[in-house]
Amino acid sequence: MKINTINGSKDFIESLRGKTATFILSISTTKTCEIKGITQAGLPGLISLTPTLDAEFLAIGEVRSLENIAETPKGVPTPALITRAVHLEHPFKRIEFLNLGVDNIPKIDYFQIHNFDIKKSEAIDTNAKINALELFQKGVEFGKNYICKDDYIILGESVPSGTTTAEATAQAMGYDVAEKFSSSFKNNPTNIKNQTIKKALNNINNEDELFQILGKVSDNMLIFNAGFLLGNSYTRTKILLAGGTQMAALLLVVNSIVKYMDGQFDSSNIALCTTSWVANDEDSNIISILNMNDFKVNAYASNFNFSNSSHPALKLYEDGEAKEGVGAGGALIYASLNGIEQNQITNRVESLLG
Repeated sequence: MKINTINGSKDFIESLRGKTATFILSISTTKTCEIKGITQAGLPGLISLTPTLDAEFLAIGEVRSLENIAETPKGVPTPALITRAVHLEHPFKRIEFLNLGVDNIPKIDYFQIHNFDIKKSEAIDTNAKINALELFQKGVEFGKNYICKDDYIILGESVPSGTTTAEATAQAMGYDVAEKFSSSFKNNPTNIKNQTIKKALNNINNEDELFQILGKVSDNMLIFNAGFLLGNSYTRTKILLAGGTQMAALLLVVNSIVKYMDGQFDSSNIALCTTSWVANDEDSNIISILNMNDFKVNAYASNFNFSNSSHPALKLYEDGEAKEGVGAGGALIYASLNGIEQNQITNRVESLLG
């Protein structure tokens, strides 16, 4: 498999070839995902359970909080399959979870779940009601104190409707990102998203400062991990942001907070890693989002695809459904760095599907 450099240089990612990684998955829910038609990242009526199921499947290869693995109404299985397949082919040294507000704690033992007393957020169209400053400070403290026992961290996320809250966040901070964000749908439901984002932005007052804005229109994953990245800058641990436009928005949050606090951010230890489905998505523009930052960001995309698979569910990925999630892009690049080939991952994913 090939690693394509989509921003910056290839030096950063090549420096990690053959190195060990800790995989950290941020799991969080927001009532935004309950808005009809806004996301297909899970089972209808149970979408808020998706992060829990993703965490269970990634860690132990089965789900315990529901009978079946999370999939879209069209039958597209969760990208957790890809990340799990990579782990089985060349295991991450350890897998950990950040509980950033879920309805159900994953039913797993022996895997560290970091808890921060965070509740799931409200829907952004009526005010997310997040104490953003307190949440950010929790992230900073975690970043400062977290000791990575491996060479680098792969930081993924599972947040249903996360691209909508990410786009709302970026727009609220003044970035021109309208319709630059990807979607779990092949045909991005822009009307529903745009209506939701418009309502969210209408909740902002002229006198609101940055953290008040974030508290109204953002989500827990973006705010906490902005703090995590800034706190981590003290330890200089290398982090791969494993995701697409949501992780690009996370960097915009960091960028805005740094400017708000008249600070500086050294991005030399951070890179974004995504899938070819995001990088080649004609309905989004991840590179444009990345280049809105005041700092440079190395970014990479795996050229992995399911073109050689005969499984109908996996063919839907090639049709533009799902695209990214549960750290799939970062996991695939980790696989490339450790000599794993496309057919190995495809065969493993097919075996997991049965």
